[in-house]
Amino acid sequence: MTIKEKIQAKAAEYYPEVQTIRHHIHSHPELSFQEHETSAYVAACLDKLGITDRRTVAGTGIVALIKGRNPGKRCIALRADMDALPIQEENETEYRSQNAGVMHACGHDVHTSCLLGAAHILHHLRDEWEGTVKLIFQPGEEKHPGGASLMIADGALEAPRPDAIFALHVYPHMPTGTTGFRAGQYMASADEIYITIEGKGGHAALPHQTVDPIAISALVITGLQQVISRRSNPLIPSVLTFGRIAGGFATNVIPGKVEILGTFRAMDEKWRYEAHKLIKDFTEQTCAAYGAKATVEIPIGYPMLFNDVPLTQKATKWAEDYMGKENVHELDMRMAAEDFSFYTLHMPGCFFRIGTNRDDKEFLAPVHNPRFDINEPSMETGMGMMAWCAIQALGNE
Repeated sequence: MTIKEKIQAKAAEYYPEVQTIRHHIHSHPELSFQEHETSAYVAACLDKLGITDRRTVAGTGIVALIKGRNPGKRCIALRADMDALPIQEENETEYRSQNAGVMHACGHDVHTSCLLGAAHILHHLRDEWEGTVKLIFQPGEEKHPGGASLMIADGALEAPRPDAIFALHVYPHMPTGTTGFRAGQYMASADEIYITIEGKGGHAALPHQTVDPIAISALVITGLQQVISRRSNPLIPSVLTFGRIAGGFATNVIPGKVEILGTFRAMDEKWRYEAHKLIKDFTEQTCAAYGAKATVEIPIGYPMLFNDVPLTQKATKWAEDYMGKENVHELDMRMAAEDFSFYTLHMPGCFFRIGTNRDDKEFLAPVHNPRFDINEPSMETGMGMMAWCAIQALGNE
């Protein structure tokens, strides 16, 4: 058997065990930076596999090493995120979330399970490939400042330093048995926006005696949409969205303060920071013109995700060899964000997708939806592809 055939055979053999792992993690979801039980479970799984060369990073993160022959030759990293979302699950499966208001609605349970499956394959075949594979089990992908940035700051990319890094993500828009890649620009930067407008409260029947922050907030929100759309290059996508407005408590009272929360996404780093200044200046000046005071905070979030072109082109060819050319697709750019982008600031990276629906008929609920779930045989594809990409990137042709 070739190394590819051995990986495929082991992926099929280990699938039932990986399915059991996924059911456990899905049933016990934990929010960002609270993944204590998940981290302990991952450590126990690694112990069971005999992978003991590992350490805790950034609180709940884990970095582990699998060494093949000649381990100093080259190092490739594989990353999976572990955190869940504050969503109440609506699925009625035997493995549904047991933690009220918390759900693996973005598939991080799948990512972690696939990485453990890939670890199983790589560890079993370690005498048949050269180099070192670094496993990165990461907390907090869903929450600012992003677990990837904290993992990097805590030395996750050192001792040894990887030459490249791969990660996968579930994709309910493609069927099981398919995968997708996009070289170059793929996902947007993401920054959170926090605006506080302070006016002067009073009786709703006497607006001339107040400075109405609700009316001003309406001007700010609609005006900012014009500022961003009119000042941006129409050939470079960007999105400004406000997801929360809080202010007021009665029909006949003008409040003294309104809070607005939003997000700004961009596909160009220069425009990203220009837009930050425009948002701040316009909000402050508009509020001042109506006698109110604005406080604008835009903490820096995730950078744009750029898939290294040569690495991604190679990975696409590897996938075609592993799965068949007809099952490998080119992905469209997305305005969603991923903190995997922090890793790609330090080394070549490839972030790819695995199809998770069943024949384009079932398991179609999108991520971040209370009914999101996957066709679980897709994990056989996921763990196999992670192991295959790692071995190929290590130079084991």
